[in-house]
Amino acid sequence: MKIHIIGGGNLGVAIALGITNYTTNNSVKITRRNTESIQYLEQKGITVSNSNTYEIEKADVIILTVKPYQVESVLNEITPFIANKVIVSAVSGYLIENIQKNAQNSCSVIRIMPNIAIQFGESATCISFTEKDKNAAKPIIEMFQQLGTAPIIEEKLMDAATVLGACGTAYALRYIRASMQAGIEIGFDSQTALAIAAQTAKGAAKMLLEEKIHPEQLIDRVTTPQGCTIVGLNEMEHQGFSSSLIKGIKTSLQKIKE
Repeated sequence: MKIHIIGGGNLGVAIALGITNYTTNNSVKITRRNTESIQYLEQKGITVSNSNTYEIEKADVIILTVKPYQVESVLNEITPFIANKVIVSAVSGYLIENIQKNAQNSCSVIRIMPNIAIQFGESATCISFTEKDKNAAKPIIEMFQQLGTAPIIEEKLMDAATVLGACGTAYALRYIRASMQAGIEIGFDSQTALAIAAQTAKGAAKMLLEEKIHPEQLIDRVTTPQGCTIVGLNEMEHQGFSSSLIKGIKTSLQKIKE
């Protein structure tokens, strides 16, 4: 597919790099008003432009990674050139029906919520679409399945997907940072502590994705009677580890819905 990404910020660049590095037979263009900071993408085979409409008529798919307040003006700018194409929106909080309306119902519209790990082919990209765009969504789903996981969800859960999958990257990194800090306290230098903590988190996630079982079943493999793992887990729970994380996720969702 010929893919045209509008919005060369962190997420747009991550998507462009992910598609380029981890999928085949796809070409990518990306736009940003000030292109200086993303010119390096040209060296990776990604076309960079400061015009949202540059060769857009040649695109099969247009991915929107702009801010919500920019969507209407961007769609007004590009709608004359994108009849019968596929718009893929990664814009938080912007409904499919509103995109359709602003695009004059001229395109298929699919919503996605990836995270920045897509740059390394490891995103959890939630996808939503209407029944009429089911066929148009198939190649989009297949592409994002090559870039991590790509669960199909109802559009009403897109805000929740933002919190759990996109904001969740920061939550996971905060856990790793805390593990790293603890590792330094118990004797490791910072680089070694980080390497152990990050790989341990990666390994735990890999086991869950491969075995498709409840986390507690894997925890049971590590916890022995009167062992050091269970006393550590119990102390974390006494200090509110799980409840703090749950409260944080729910608070983030409340903020999105304001």
